[in-house]
Amino acid sequence: MLLSREKTEFYLTDLETPTGKIINLTMAALVLISSGIFVAQTYNIPDNIRFLLDLIDTAILIIFAAEYILRFWSAENKLKYIFSFYAIIDLMAILPFFLGTVDISFIRLLRWFRILRLIRFIDQKFLFASISTEDGLIFARILFTLFAIIFVYSGLIYQVEHPVNPQAYTTFLDAFYFSVVTMTTVGFGDLTPISEVGRLLTVLMILTGVALIPWQVGDLIKRLVKNANQVEIVCSGCGLAFHDMDAAFCKRCGTKLRIKSGD
Repeated sequence: MLLSREKTEFYLTDLETPTGKIINLTMAALVLISSGIFVAQTYNIPDNIRFLLDLIDTAILIIFAAEYILRFWSAENKLKYIFSFYAIIDLMAILPFFLGTVDISFIRLLRWFRILRLIRFIDQKFLFASISTEDGLIFARILFTLFAIIFVYSGLIYQVEHPVNPQAYTTFLDAFYFSVVTMTTVGFGDLTPISEVGRLLTVLMILTGVALIPWQVGDLIKRLVKNANQVEIVCSGCGLAFHDMDAAFCKRCGTKLRIKSGD
């Protein structure tokens, strides 16, 4: 029996039912495998292994393309979906596959953006389901944001610098090392991009980190300051753990709080 559009859209976004979890966990695993394949292909590996990795990567790309088509087909507002943030990321992940015969450098660069597909699962607390507090979730998002920035820009810098400076940027790890020391402002200077595009990517990487990381850190600090003025009173209705000192009712669900006495 064919699934309706509503059920298809539900299972592609659902993270609660077993079917939804299996689908989305599989997609998250494929993103990580695909990213690992790209890293492995920057090394000098045997031709038979490289061929096998190409086959696996092609199969993953076909799955990504099928998922994109299903999401587009099941979307109620297709125009809104096409221009949504996640749809653009998904399209960037599969575009090199459809335009693989076109020798355009910027198209090949898009493959490094596949890791950003994991943002969908982070926003829905899927990858960090074991983290119970909002503070811990924000901290995990900060770490992933930092990793994603370094990973994506490392891939882009490697793709640009390796052809013109293969002695310095031999593998992905060289570009990753450069990105880490640059983002942490250590800047040893033993690796520097020599192409204009590589230098531009370095500037964009720093600006991206400056724009995103302090904003998330500020959000975490505000929550820590706010929680410092609260006490731990677990609501019997919704389980919210912290409330204002003089609160008599839960601010989330309105349940009367059981105030501890005798302190």
